[in-house]
Amino acid sequence: MSKFNDQNLIPLHDPVAFRRRFKSRKRTIESFEAHANIDRSPTEKLADLMTSRLGSMGFLIINVIWFSSWILINTGHVPSIRIFDPFPFGLLTMIVSLEAIFLAIIVLISQNRAAKIDDLRDEIDLHINTIAEEEITKTIELLILLLKKNNIDVSKDLELKQMLEPTNTENIQQTLKKQVG
Repeated sequence: MSKFNDQNLIPLHDPVAFRRRFKSRKRTIESFEAHANIDRSPTEKLADLMTSRLGSMGFLIINVIWFSSWILINTGHVPSIRIFDPFPFGLLTMIVSLEAIFLAIIVLISQNRAAKIDDLRDEIDLHINTIAEEEITKTIELLILLLKKNNIDVSKDLELKQMLEPTNTENIQQTLKKQVG
């Protein structure tokens, strides 16, 4: 059974409750990515699948073999196959250009989705950090009460007073705006 303070509000030592809260928070963070993956549109799922497959060493090897074969055939190094795209390989250039366009679009679709997830994660971080700041401030206030109860004077501690001041988010925003440009 846990020990509680005078008002029966704050458990002073409850490792089971702590582990339960920690696991719950961890599940929340882990499930965020899972939910984001579940909520993908069919286009986003296809783009993610294609990005994972096309962004692989296997795809690179296939391209090297394909381009090398194309060039060898069309420079006359394979006598059994007739040249169909002579130098400067106009058809190959067009095919490679189209491949690059499609690959770029597929990668951009995946990056846009990843950016959305990052934006949501940043928003969650901001909320969690705000809550953490409030909790830390409350903890400092409780420590000050304990110090005062033990006749320890902290009234001249300027750093402590500064810690208890609310964070000026407008100053932070202005500083960030200046840094970004």
